Amino acid sequence: MFKYLVTYRDHRDGAWRIFFFIHLVCMFVLICSRPTLATITGPCFDCHTMHNSQNNQPMTYNNSATPNDVLLKGTCMGCHAQGGGSRIVTVGTSQIPQVFHSDGVRDLAAGNFAYILGGKGSGASDAKGHNVIELGSNDGDLTVPPSGEIGHPTGVNNTTLTCAGTHGCHGSRTFGPSGLPSLKGAHHKNVDGKCDVADDIYNSYRFLNGVKGLENIEADKWQNASADSHNEHFGATTPMSVVGCGSTACHFTALDIRPSNNTISGFCATCHGSFHIIQGIGGDIVSPFMRHPTDIIINTKGPSSEYAAYTTYDINVLVGRTIVPDVVSNIVNPASDIVTCLSCHKAHGSDYPDILRWNYNSSCSSGTPNANCGCFTCHSTKD
Repeated sequence: MFKYLVTYRDHRDGAWRIFFFIHLVCMFVLICSRPTLATITGPCFDCHTMHNSQNNQPMTYNNSATPNDVLLKGTCMGCHAQGGGSRIVTVGTSQIPQVFHSDGVRDLAAGNFAYILGGKGSGASDAKGHNVIELGSNDGDLTVPPSGEIGHPTGVNNTTLTCAGTHGCHGSRTFGPSGLPSLKGAHHKNVDGKCDVADDIYNSYRFLNGVKGLENIEADKWQNASADSHNEHFGATTPMSVVGCGSTACHFTALDIRPSNNTISGFCATCHGSFHIIQGIGGDIVSPFMRHPTDIIINTKGPSSEYAAYTTYDINVLVGRTIVPDVVSNIVNPASDIVTCLSCHKAHGSDYPDILRWNYNSSCSSGTPNANCGCFTCHSTKD
């Protein structure tokens, strides 16, 4: 074929060069315009074992004789919560983010379960995180999700909350299998980076069913490192409402639990309903509120308002965007950016009560100006 093309080029001289160049450009555009996929790479045996046996020894990461679902060498915690000193570990050729570690530099964006058990921070406390049952330490303070009056169907409590599945956060949340089976196929098809479709597990933000966002995939993957390097979250200008939802409680369907508005706050509302719906915050999106609002614009009172001072992105006070951006931005626009649950809280765990991003008890209630109180980032005139 190439011999023929060379001959054809000799006969048509410059015309062939133009023809060939145009086709190369078209091929390049087609290839580069495809959605970015970050599927699992490397040898299968980095993650999988066929029979969990080699030389009469188990092949699981924890040397358990019991094989794991989906032929994996590790469970959710076995892969992502190995308890070492690094927030990211390498197994074979694969990098694996860690949600339980003692790394002194920083945690991953969603926090660290180690604070709950005292593996890191100022001391163990059930108030410092979501006590998934995989930790082996049920929550002694709470038995059901706070403000769960409207939200996830019954069944989520301190003895059932898990990483993934029906009573968890990641993966398929239908009334089916929990744990690894609820994530089947998601790692292999993973859409990494901009997740603005979110109609399946693999193309949802961090495998949170139905959530849109932009995942940080550069040098600080999985991390909120600075104003220029962080995740971007999708938000709405109006919280979800239960009016007209019927038995679905504002979820996508009664059997497929996901936020109907695709926001991270809407996702949190599937368990913490009354905190994050119009009825729960006071029935409107205008102050005064009964509960701190989410999925609303930070403020639209103009350049003289206390909120106008928040213009440079602070990784301790995250904001949402009304459109999933293509790239990370270090700019905050209080007149259009969104208050989210993650503006104040971390998802896995933090060193502060109520999984807050800062110590509300000491830095926000001292009666003296304190820049360490994240509340003052938005409420700038109250410091």
